[in-house]
Amino acid sequence: MSSAAAERYARVAILLHWLIAALVVANLTIGLLHEDMARDARQFWMAQHFAIGLSVLSLSVIRLGWRIGHGFPPLSLEHAAWERILARFTHLTFYLLMIGVPLLGWLIVSTGGGNPVSIFGLFEIPALPIGENDSVHDFAEEAHELLAKAWIGIIALHVVGALKHQLIDRDETLARMIPLLRTQRK
Repeated sequence: MSSAAAERYARVAILLHWLIAALVVANLTIGLLHEDMARDARQFWMAQHFAIGLSVLSLSVIRLGWRIGHGFPPLSLEHAAWERILARFTHLTFYLLMIGVPLLGWLIVSTGGGNPVSIFGLFEIPALPIGENDSVHDFAEEAHELLAKAWIGIIALHVVGALKHQLIDRDETLARMIPLLRTQRK
C-alpha cells in the first residue's frame, strides 16, 4: 500500500463528512416522501427539511473552507487513472450539490412568500432579499428537484466506489474515512 493510500483524513474532515452525509440522506428522504404525507405531517417535515437544508449549506461551506485550508490526502497512484478522475469528479460534484441544492431550496422559500426559515426552533434565517417571484420560484423548484435526484445518483456512485475498494480491491481507501476499518490485502 502506498503511503498516499494509507494517509487518513483529519478528524474534522471525517466528522463533517459523516454529519453532512446523514443530513443529506435524511433530507433526500423527506424530499421524496413529503408529497404523500398528510397536510400536518407535511408541514412539520418540510420545516425540518428547510432547517436541515440550511444546516447542510452551512456545514458544507465550513467543510469547503476546511478542505481549502488543510488540503486532503492525495489519491493513491495504485488506482487506475480513470478511478482518480472519477473520484475527483464525484467529490467536485458533491461540493456543487451540497451548496447548490440548499441554496435553491432557500431561493424557493424566499420567492414563495419570503418567510424566514426556523432552524429547529432555535433561531431564524431570513429569506433571501428577492421577494415573491413566480417564475424564479418555479425555476428554482424544478432545478432543486432535478439536482436532488442527480444527487441520489452521485451518492450511489460514491457508495459503489467505496464498496469496490473495500470488497474487491481490498485496499485502504474506505479506511481513510472510517479510521477503525482495516482491510486485509489479497
